[in-house]
Amino acid sequence: MTAQVDYLVVLFTATSGACGELLGSDEKELVQLVWQLVDVKNKKLGKVNELLIKPDLSDLTEEKEEEEDVVEESVEEENGSGAECVSTARSVDAALNLFHIQLTNEVNSMGAGTSVCLCTDGQLHIRQVIHPEAASKNILVPDCFYSFFDLRKEFKKHFPTSDLKALNSHIMAESLSIPADVPTMWDPSATLDPSAIMPAEVVVQQVQLMASIVLALLSEPLYHTFSNPERVSEKFETGTCSKMEKVCDNTVIRARGLPWQSSDQDIARFFRGLNIAKGGAALCLNAQGRRNGEALVRFVSEEHRDLALQRHKHHMGNRYIEVYKATGEDFLKIAGGTSNEVAMFLSREDQIIVRMRGLPFTATHEQVLTFFSTGDGLKDMCPVSGGKDGILFVRYPDGRPTGDAFVLFACEEHAQCALRKHKEILGKRYIELFKSTAAEVQQVLNRYSSAPLISVAPAPLVSMLPTVSLLPPPGGVRDCLRLRGLPYTASIEDILTFLGEFTHDIRPHGVHMVLNQQGRPSGDCFIQMTSAERALQASQRLHKHVMSSQRGANSRYVEVFPCSADEMGLVLMGGSLSHTHTHTHTRSRSGTGLSPPPCKSRRLSPPSYSFTAAPQVLPTEAAAALYPPIGQVLLTPRPLPPGHAYYPASAQLYMNYAAYYPSPPGSPTAIGFFPSPSSLSSPGGLVRMPGLTYNNNGVKDLINAVQGYQYAPEDALVHAQGPVHIHDPTRTLLTQPKEWVCI
Repeated sequence: MTAQVDYLVVLFTATSGACGELLGSDEKELVQLVWQLVDVKNKKLGKVNELLIKPDLSDLTEEKEEEEDVVEESVEEENGSGAECVSTARSVDAALNLFHIQLTNEVNSMGAGTSVCLCTDGQLHIRQVIHPEAASKNILVPDCFYSFFDLRKEFKKHFPTSDLKALNSHIMAESLSIPADVPTMWDPSATLDPSAIMPAEVVVQQVQLMASIVLALLSEPLYHTFSNPERVSEKFETGTCSKMEKVCDNTVIRARGLPWQSSDQDIARFFRGLNIAKGGAALCLNAQGRRNGEALVRFVSEEHRDLALQRHKHHMGNRYIEVYKATGEDFLKIAGGTSNEVAMFLSREDQIIVRMRGLPFTATHEQVLTFFSTGDGLKDMCPVSGGKDGILFVRYPDGRPTGDAFVLFACEEHAQCALRKHKEILGKRYIELFKSTAAEVQQVLNRYSSAPLISVAPAPLVSMLPTVSLLPPPGGVRDCLRLRGLPYTASIEDILTFLGEFTHDIRPHGVHMVLNQQGRPSGDCFIQMTSAERALQASQRLHKHVMSSQRGANSRYVEVFPCSADEMGLVLMGGSLSHTHTHTHTRSRSGTGLSPPPCKSRRLSPPSYSFTAAPQVLPTEAAAALYPPIGQVLLTPRPLPPGHAYYPASAQLYMNYAAYYPSPPGSPTAIGFFPSPSSLSSPGGLVRMPGLTYNNNGVKDLINAVQGYQYAPEDALVHAQGPVHIHDPTRTLLTQPKEWVCI
């Protein structure tokens, strides 16, 4: 509509809840309609009409039928609201139809023209009151409610400096020098409680003031022309969206809490009155490809997005829907696509999409067509629109089928008939059927055929380490055993029983059980033998023998391999042994390549400690040895002292990177007490044990915990805050991971 209309209908609505800028935000019902007809050409005003909606709660059916067609009219004196014609309706449906009939009769009685358009003070009366309530009650709205003039926007064309959000009828009347009869207490800019209900007489005065503003705009010197009214979309248009398209962040919202069976049409019905962009309703899917109760909705403008945010916690059926702001990038991740095949499939407008899930991987177009065409009668037949062109199989990038497909139907009747075949059999599988959307088609295709929507995790910190080879040098002495596949309930006693005669060849504290990140047995174990010959004999004799556990009834065969101390140390510190060769070293199958230890646990990094200015418990040199700089610990390998009995001197272990946690060495009650070799001539050291409990019994518990090592009991100093420092002449405790020495 571009030409000047013949009549304007100044309309004002009121609900049983909030008024002003909060009108319609509380989901309250419509209770009052007040309007006045304005003859644009002759600049004359019609009578003020008031329509009250009073639901009839009487249980008498006869009285309801008699009153159905009765319209109560009263004069101004009897009603007291100021309206010249007052009518009453029992429902919103009856009220809207009565409004349309009375308006048509009044226009016909004037006979000066036929074109009529509504005019309201803002957008809320039409978009947030009439259309949402009509949609929730499945009421058909008369055509006159799909176009209207926003009086504020028409006023702003002549007063461009005005703030559209701050405008109201009082400000417009003041700018046009029109006296306002509405009490100041009901001025929306001065109302202390905007949630208060507006009295009926104030509503009538508002309509009269708006009619005066319209006449002032039509008269000199403005001579305003009312053309190009606001439009309300009658139907949601499906469509596609390209990933290259630019979507404004201020036009997208995220709706949460949707019923799982809801479709894009249900979302459009929830936002009825607001204009959603073409293809702007996108249902979100979870990692399993199922709907997660969320949707991203794109509106035509920021104004409509802001009105949508006011519907936060409005109801869709019995569920309330949460509405939040979102970004254009979020919308493109869900609804954007780049496939030409999908674009061609979705190019057919006014088609109903049904998703098939659980198809046999060998399913063909003919089988799908047969699945929907068979039935007991004509009512059970639902032909696919376009034949084979109406079927889209979802495939992986390599062409393998995923078991999903989308099918097009020409009308809603055929789609509902197809959905009744839910969980019927095709081949040897039952098929799940769901009503789908164009955005869901894009999302499913994006998930299977393109890069993941969620960005991948950052590269591990191992790549920051110096480029040193973590592989043990070739030709190492293989004087250790690796036991793989142990029962999870196996103890050190069970391992010693399994080794039998080879128990005497175990080095002191040479049994090391490997635990996983949860501190549970991983099924692996390393044993240090006295010689490579005995290790080889043990592996040949015990390989794939059955080990039984005393704690449980389960028993498993155990694989036994010889390995070197370097390989054992690498696994205990977080590495892994692999049967695949990825390095340049030439190895046999028993001497496999190693993968670098991953960084999976931040808590293994040395923590930072702060001390008060109290007298030092340790000398400065000893404290520096116990607390090296963080950067040095993270990026510098820690060489072990030479001649160590458990790990070779050439091993460089990154103590703070560990995926497996080794258990404490075997207790003296299990494998006997062996004094440390006298060849260890390295000077004594200090061991710090953080994390002690506050209810321990003191040094006695610490002595029991470190028995089997050479230390000076009189040099065990317990710090007041928990840590303990132990003088260790052999420095053997220093080489153990911190989980071995924590209580």
